[in-house]
Amino acid sequence: MIYCGIDWAERHHDVALVDDSGQLLAKRRISDDAAGYQSLLDLLAEHGDTEDAPIPVAIETSRGLLVAVLRTGKRQVFAINPMAAARYRDRHSVSRKKSDHGDASSSRTCSGPTCTPTGPCRTTRTWPEPSLSSPALSRTRFGTGSSFPTNSARSCASTTPQRWTPSLPGRTACAARGPELMKTAPTPARAARLTRTQIQAALKRAGRKRGIEAEAVRLREVFRADWAHQPPLVEDALGKQMLALLGQLDAACTAADDLAKAVDEAFPQHPDADILLSFPGLGVQLGARVLAEIGDDRTRFADARGLKAYAGSSPITRASGKKSSITRRWVKNDRLNHAGYLWAFSAITASPGANAHYRRRRDDHGDWHASAQRNLFNRMLGQLYHCLQQRKLFDEDAAFPVALAVAA
Repeated sequence: MIYCGIDWAERHHDVALVDDSGQLLAKRRISDDAAGYQSLLDLLAEHGDTEDAPIPVAIETSRGLLVAVLRTGKRQVFAINPMAAARYRDRHSVSRKKSDHGDASSSRTCSGPTCTPTGPCRTTRTWPEPSLSSPALSRTRFGTGSSFPTNSARSCASTTPQRWTPSLPGRTACAARGPELMKTAPTPARAARLTRTQIQAALKRAGRKRGIEAEAVRLREVFRADWAHQPPLVEDALGKQMLALLGQLDAACTAADDLAKAVDEAFPQHPDADILLSFPGLGVQLGARVLAEIGDDRTRFADARGLKAYAGSSPITRASGKKSSITRRWVKNDRLNHAGYLWAFSAITASPGANAHYRRRRDDHGDWHASAQRNLFNRMLGQLYHCLQQRKLFDEDAAFPVALAVAA
């Protein structure tokens, strides 16, 4: 049996072919383009790769054009965690030496039958386009965040007088009031010259409907109060910097809104959409985010415990001698963990059973808010695993029978 391992990089990839005994048969560096992909397929064909009996491939990623090319047909493509490949490298050498071709060979080793105590590493699977499009859009939508331009704008505003504090963008980066006022008057000197009419017009452009006159009076008093000033030339330069950062913020918010609309169109077409949307607290955007992180491969996790550990919702026990401690997990999928925090927070108000479970953790067990919410996320994640495996919708009575009985 021949195996192929690929050490993935941005511009090129290192390929190694080995046999069952680990003997290196061939190695090659290919470019990340159509010519490189064809060179890889030719190399595989030279060593017996056929359509009916393709050579399995192990690679340190589960996404990208190279994976899409390899996944065509019946070929098994193993997605290897780079950290797992590094651990296998240490098994064969204690000198800590490293090479790209060596990593390619280690990737093959990770994909073999001895990869884990329970069997080989998981393979990537070929799914219909709707199954792939909504997770990709959700990842991009949440990845196209406006936090960086928002934080940059706040940092720039912090070098100006404190009069800008009431109108800064808040935790919701796309809130329009602060950016619209800053566009109207990017410097404190220009803000001090604004009239109530101009401030009211800016508030209306920002979408404010009520209390415009009172807010305009308040802001005018803030802008005209006595504050310390930067030198005029420095203040003008900071104003230009602020306008540039606000342009980046507008672009990021527009891109996020466009991607959210695309997710609204793509996610309902996914075969698991009805199951995810049946859970309290999961809407289209958050449901697509959860699906993007856990995937739609039914065999990816051996049981619900594996999924909970992956999400970081289940606690971890550390015991040594007479000492024992139970703490939350630090090694986890941070994106799924954050989505779970939002999911549990929404479920508390959307589900009576979830609310009763949360209150019991707070009142009876003395958990803090974050701990009780993480416990709720852990329980609902197990329910989601069951529903996805059994192809069932969420049932409130079956999910929280004790909690509902106590609440009644």
